[in-house]
Amino acid sequence: MERYRDMQLFAALAGQPSLAAAARNAQVSGPTLVRAVARLEARLRVPLLERSTRGVSMTGAGTAYLADCVRLLAAVDAAEASARGLHVQAQGNLRVFLPFLFSRYVMAPVLADYMDRYPGVRLVAHYHDYYPNLHEEGLDVAILVGELPSSSLIARPVGHVRHILCASPNYLADHGEPQHPDDLKQHRLIASADQVHWAFQGYQLKARARLGCATVQGAINAAVHGAGLIRCLSYPVHEHLQSGQLRRVLATYELPPMPVHVVYREGRNAPMRVRSFVDHCVTELREHPAFQLA
Repeated sequence: MERYRDMQLFAALAGQPSLAAAARNAQVSGPTLVRAVARLEARLRVPLLERSTRGVSMTGAGTAYLADCVRLLAAVDAAEASARGLHVQAQGNLRVFLPFLFSRYVMAPVLADYMDRYPGVRLVAHYHDYYPNLHEEGLDVAILVGELPSSSLIARPVGHVRHILCASPNYLADHGEPQHPDDLKQHRLIASADQVHWAFQGYQLKARARLGCATVQGAINAAVHGAGLIRCLSYPVHEHLQSGQLRRVLATYELPPMPVHVVYREGRNAPMRVRSFVDHCVTELREHPAFQLA
């Protein structure tokens, strides 16, 4: 039992920035967690953590062992749930990975609806903008925008998003609608930096922004009020396009669309909480207005 408990405590390090954070996540003291890791290192005869003046980091052996611990403990939980007849119910902790902006503009109501339907599941959401390693970070499900790297993960497509250019109808009425990306040099451009580097089909635009905005939402608000043209991914502006507050321009010069996938690990062997969340997201996102843009 001690070995099993030590593995549970070591698995608490997954996705945590420090030993202290992992200890809080496992609801034990820091020294208790340190002793558990020391016992595992003595049993395995390899260092799992590397300690230095800059802090504590995972060794190569520790990273591999952590992934195995997370996988094995999840299998034990699934086996126990099945034996108790709980395999038909979704329950337990579910760790999901979401791109920050995608979560803000698309996922919030999807998550809320899932929690209403499955009250036995506790969601822990991680918001970042990189491709995660689900095994090493102890994640159950990720929603990823863009082409997927090769992996053994199960990926279910839900739709596509695009980089689009848009402006308010009032701005276009006052300043004219561009017919080619090169025409944008004569327009007011809204961007996150002084220099604009926008890629189109067969054309690279280099120009100066008339208005710099630190956030995507700030740029959208400025465009809605006629400040100029913005270029962004389609999902933050889908409601503004539907309402007519913004109008899409230069659609024929847009780059190819990027796929969006719901990605998870165990496939058919995944616990009910994972399968229920994946199925819910796939159903909701495939019908979401953000993916109906042709």
